[in-house]
Amino acid sequence: MSKWWSGLSGGKKAAVVAVFVVLIGIVLGAGFGSVGKNEEYQPQNEFRLDPWISIHIGGIDLSINKAVLYLFLAAAATCFTMVWIAGRMQQKPNRVQTAIEAAYDLTNNNITRGNMDSRMALKWFPFVATLFFFIWFSNMIGYLPLPTNSEETFDLFGLKVPSFALYAATANIGTTLVLTLVVWVSYHVEGIRTHGLRGYLATFIPAGTPGGLKPVLFVIEVISHFVRIISLSVRLFANLLAGHLLILFMAGGMVVLLGLAALGVFTIPVAIAFFLFEIGLIATLQAFIFATLTSIYLGGATSLEGH
Repeated sequence: MSKWWSGLSGGKKAAVVAVFVVLIGIVLGAGFGSVGKNEEYQPQNEFRLDPWISIHIGGIDLSINKAVLYLFLAAAATCFTMVWIAGRMQQKPNRVQTAIEAAYDLTNNNITRGNMDSRMALKWFPFVATLFFFIWFSNMIGYLPLPTNSEETFDLFGLKVPSFALYAATANIGTTLVLTLVVWVSYHVEGIRTHGLRGYLATFIPAGTPGGLKPVLFVIEVISHFVRIISLSVRLFANLLAGHLLILFMAGGMVVLLGLAALGVFTIPVAIAFFLFEIGLIATLQAFIFATLTSIYLGGATSLEGH
């Protein structure tokens, strides 16, 4: 058997493994049938924001829900980490301090100073760094199973405790939109401070543009600034939401919807791979992109050359 296997090419080995996996799936499917099917399961409910504590002031809904909890956890983690590390800085840094210093160097030198002049970088570094760490913590906490699914509960010493679930505040378009609007307003205000209103609007048109094209380019530039609201907020929201949906479906959602318990043999490894990929790359990458674009917008609004 070993001689036969070693004599196969790489492509044939892959084909044999694929056939073997399919046969296992067929056997398991025949044995378990539709075990695990749940007609009442609604995967979209995982992202519903049911109020835990209902608060309404006038026509404004300020209810406490799991999105508020995750925002609080991200903000608390950001503040606690910075304060805790600042009070325990050592001449010979440990691993935690080394990691924080590397993140500080990334936000200060690569993200902020790499896209602004020194004066602007000094002024806006705390804002950009806070954005980076807040989004990063929010993304990472979103991959920690927490008891936030109030629709499904389990019994713990007689208490009905919400089931564990994954959720991220940045997987909510409301959160990313607010962050984006803060950035959008900030760089426009900074641009007007630097150039004056008329001078700032003049930077929307590149130097040397023929007179007939100036109105067209100005309108296009104005539209591009409003498109930034959509692109910046949706990019972060969509990446986090897509990642959570993939993990949800692969980890069991698809099995329950289709009623094929045997399918879990194939989907669970995929879910684990997605989970590790999201934690290892996407969570940090999206925080980096958001902070970098913020620095680019601030630097562009205040540069002498304009946009």
